[in-house]
Amino acid sequence: MSILEVRNLEKHFNKTKVLNDISLSLEQGQALSMIGSSGSGKTTLLRCLNFLETPDSGSIAVKGEVLFDAADPATRREADVRRKRLHFGLVFQSFNLFPQYTALQNVTLAPELLARERPDYKERKREINAAIEAEGRELLASMGLSDREGHYPHQLSGGQQQRVAIARALAMHPDILCFDEPTSALDPELTGEVLRVIRSLAEQRTTMIIVTHEMDFALEVSDRVVFMDGGFIVEQGGREVITDPQEERTRRFLAGYRH
Repeated sequence: MSILEVRNLEKHFNKTKVLNDISLSLEQGQALSMIGSSGSGKTTLLRCLNFLETPDSGSIAVKGEVLFDAADPATRREADVRRKRLHFGLVFQSFNLFPQYTALQNVTLAPELLARERPDYKERKREINAAIEAEGRELLASMGLSDREGHYPHQLSGGQQQRVAIARALAMHPDILCFDEPTSALDPELTGEVLRVIRSLAEQRTTMIIVTHEMDFALEVSDRVVFMDGGFIVEQGGREVITDPQEERTRRFLAGYRH
């Protein structure tokens, strides 16, 4: 069974349809890269998966559980949105770190807030928070940031901030980790350090969806590739979408990166 099933998803902004009949699936441990020009609908699709936007039609299921079905009001309750978001970790283009918190605090904040809802939190507060902090330190260490855990965002480079953002997303143990152009806000010399982290996650078989314009990187890490244009999925499949595209629109798009 696929870990993610998206069926016939559509989204309008006023009279403009930005997602048109989007259907895709993803298996556990796969990395899916979404490619396409700006405005093709990639970011809107990620935002729908993370319930930052509400689709107008279609369905989203994770691990066989229907999280959203436009035809079923029971799946559209606002009260359930936060729980549904836990299935997805989203790493934004612009880091979105809290400036008043250290790197470690940025990573541990959400798990600590969630832990307060546990029935045993008051009795085990110190133990629970210590475990969360220890995991936060491990995650920062895995990002090569052990010596930066006490630094505030303004004291970090863009690449370091993005690595903190990745650690923060991983701290929630999402089923699917999503990246929205994770290197677009970085100088070229800092792009490599973030791509190395994502490459390592792919090698660990972390289930990921990556919106990217880094074609060589997408070719290297992807199990599946989706090309979007004008709100449609024009072509999807394995790496052959990049190496041997079958659709003319895909070929034209990729030609722009080869010249």
